[in-house]
Amino acid sequence: MNTFFSLRAGLALAGGAAVLFSASCTAPRAIVSTGKVTPRGEFRVGGNVSLNLPTETIGRAGATLKSAAQDLADKAARDTVNYNQTVENLQVAAIAYALDPVRPSSDLYVRYGVVERFDVGYKYAFGSHVFDAMYQFLGPTGTPENPGSREAGVTYGSIGLQYATQRSKLPSIPFLDDVNSLLGFRATRHDLIVPLVFSKSLGPEEEIGAISYGVVYAHSFLRYGLTPGQLYNGPGSGFVPGSKVPDLPTTRRNFSSFGAFFNAKLGYRYAYVIPALSVYYQNYGEYQLLNNKTAKLSGFTFIPSLGLQFRIPSTRR
Repeated sequence: MNTFFSLRAGLALAGGAAVLFSASCTAPRAIVSTGKVTPRGEFRVGGNVSLNLPTETIGRAGATLKSAAQDLADKAARDTVNYNQTVENLQVAAIAYALDPVRPSSDLYVRYGVVERFDVGYKYAFGSHVFDAMYQFLGPTGTPENPGSREAGVTYGSIGLQYATQRSKLPSIPFLDDVNSLLGFRATRHDLIVPLVFSKSLGPEEEIGAISYGVVYAHSFLRYGLTPGQLYNGPGSGFVPGSKVPDLPTTRRNFSSFGAFFNAKLGYRYAYVIPALSVYYQNYGEYQLLNNKTAKLSGFTFIPSLGLQFRIPSTRR
């Protein structure tokens, strides 16, 4: 009975944290798995809060938003805006945000052990839907109640495949609403993530947790377009002065990410706290802008996270 009360309390806490960041729509890339998959017939449920910190987006958005704020404040009452360097910077910031936003995010998830050494999961990240599966190729498959090994410090290993889909948009904060009206930015993305996870058990069969580490490969597919409103070419732009800037039709790009992670699963049998850190490097590539301009983007992303996880044992004996 106490197990179910603690489970309810934990879910309430995780739900409360998720509501705090419900505006986020970032596909979760924090790795909180251990090398041991969910045992057959068991469930794991939980939630995470994390902070996405991409160096490229921070660099592009910092100076861009400051200059854009002043520029748009001066022109807010006008019907038209001339294409200039600030508008170009805003496009790059918008694309960088779609590729890797600077923001907190949260998710709730459930996992189920389908058969020995294989589990599946679903994660909802408030704007992003994530489906994944993991296969355990190293270590025993028991439970704390029925351990396959009674030794502490056993090594587990697993590999997974995760698919995430989301619709990207600029956040609703002062001036960026005006920016979105000006640019008509739209984007969708899909992510495939392959984590290779190793862990050392704390207690038999992760009874009191585990220390996990590993590497990650991710591949992202982005579709984006720009439909500017009252945006026109000015003198010296190389285009006919007063001509409307043409739309940028939907454009497709894809890029790879390479990462590493560390997490600690700490608790006892039914409830665990999981602090984690994931780091990625990605060369996003070259992206088309309005008026035949282009921009190249690349950088690191740091993702610290904190989660709660609850284990629901199988009723099988």
